[in-house]
Amino acid sequence: MSPSAPRHIPVLGRQAVEMLSPREGGIYLDATFGAGGYSRTILDVAGTRVIGVDRDRTAIMGGFDLVDRSGGRLTLVEDRFSKLAEICAGQGISSVDGVVMDVGVSSMQLDEADRGFSFRLGGPLDMRMGHDGPTVADVVAKASEADLANLIYIFGEERHSRGVARAIVAARKEAPITTTRALADIVSRVVRSKPGEIHPATRTFQALRIFVNEELDELQSGVVGGGAHAEAGRPACGGVVSFAGRPHRQEFSGRTLQGRRRIAASAGNRPGRAELCQFDQASGHAG
Repeated sequence: MSPSAPRHIPVLGRQAVEMLSPREGGIYLDATFGAGGYSRTILDVAGTRVIGVDRDRTAIMGGFDLVDRSGGRLTLVEDRFSKLAEICAGQGISSVDGVVMDVGVSSMQLDEADRGFSFRLGGPLDMRMGHDGPTVADVVAKASEADLANLIYIFGEERHSRGVARAIVAARKEAPITTTRALADIVSRVVRSKPGEIHPATRTFQALRIFVNEELDELQSGVVGGGAHAEAGRPACGGVVSFAGRPHRQEFSGRTLQGRRRIAASAGNRPGRAELCQFDQASGHAG
């Protein structure tokens, strides 16, 4: 493998790969390929094979050069990591030696104004990881005030969620909310921050991004699917790098999921800190 300049360097890339302990001849799943940082490091071990998965077509296209230089050891699949079981079956793989997921939005996506992830840049209010389903603009246009308040509070942990939801509903009566800056301005009129604190719109943007991409459902299904294909007998062969707040709390409660499905239906959808955690290959649960 010849070196190349990465577009993105994983914050916990070294620690995650050390956890996997890639060995010669091993097969590994990079469930969130991104710019290929994890895959590149795993492929540095002679004889390894990597299946790189990403729902973002831009990420897959950006990995073609690494595919060429891998000598047939890297396969890229455009899909969600909740479908790891189907992806493995499609590749004729019954078990793997390790799985890594880097959950959340990447700096590459934040830097692309047209993707609508960042309030720093003017762009359409999109935030979809892939290229299908409703956008955040669809959600803020159609969801009720109560549902907006609930999803912003639960997925963003925004204590001013009711005020933010009320402001969104009032603003959309005057004009459609279609850009990141328009939404950020609305939130900033309700949420105040002191110098040195995060931008007032940070939690609201996080909540809406998590919602439209079904990130917590994806994480749960991906961990279970990845754990099911981890090779038996290895004590620790998977890791999740998370930047999405605290995903192991009320987000998975039945009441919350029912509410998410209701909001998703109204929008036309399908029904903080870096953290590195291992998952138990027997139960498929993160810990």
